[in-house]
Amino acid sequence: MKLFPNKMIVVSFGSLTITWYAVFIITGALLAYYISVKNFKKHNVDKELLSDFFVNVFVLGVIGARIWYVIFTYNEIFAGHSFLNVFKIYEGGLAIQGGLIAGVVYGIYFFKKHNLSIFVAGDCIMPNVLIAQSFGRLGNFINQEAHGSEVTKAFLESLHLPKFIIDGMYINGHYYHPTFLYEIIGNMVVFLIIILIIKRFVKIDGVAFLSYFIGYGVVRFFIEGLRTDSLMVFGFRTAQLTSIAFIVVGFLGIGYLYFTNRNEKIINQETGE
Repeated sequence: MKLFPNKMIVVSFGSLTITWYAVFIITGALLAYYISVKNFKKHNVDKELLSDFFVNVFVLGVIGARIWYVIFTYNEIFAGHSFLNVFKIYEGGLAIQGGLIAGVVYGIYFFKKHNLSIFVAGDCIMPNVLIAQSFGRLGNFINQEAHGSEVTKAFLESLHLPKFIIDGMYINGHYYHPTFLYEIIGNMVVFLIIILIIKRFVKIDGVAFLSYFIGYGVVRFFIEGLRTDSLMVFGFRTAQLTSIAFIVVGFLGIGYLYFTNRNEKIINQETGE
């Protein structure tokens, strides 16, 4: 057994290795799960229900994120190589938006099956996904991937960044935008807005859930414009197109919730309930 054989690996057992990338992803997922459990308790939902969902959605989310990444990078990265490379997730290569789509689709199926509103469940779970995503970006930092365009060392120093971040952004003789850090900050700002403002002052189920897609969509759209490794489709950045779709769905969904909530109030007033 070797501890920290290099900066990307935590421990190795012969050919078996545990990377920082994996550690950060799992840590973020567990933290999001813990917060979600506390939220479910407020709605008197059995913890076991979330446990069953968490195990399945974590696996499906990783699979969805990998499939999304492989689809849009197949010709550049995987074509002409062993098909087994597709399964080497520990080397990086997860497109979070693919994982989100897979997770939401499964969530709609799962919670409908268990007679729980997807809007209630989404309010309990989705804002916490921002924390998991932030931990995932730390894994990208360790792997020196998902960075932005080239900048000067003086620029990074002007941001008053810790030395280890500046050093980590020195890749193959050049310094780059620490987009992992920008996204972490953006994610946490969105998380705090949802938790401290939207959840506190908006009492309609589903608004916090859908606000996640608006907030994350905005953050990712702008940060993606700084990156040099974007997945592309028809000459456009895939993540930006998906972010626009997230934002549109979020606003349309919130509009629908307010419309139905207003109609319910009118009906209740007319019936005297």
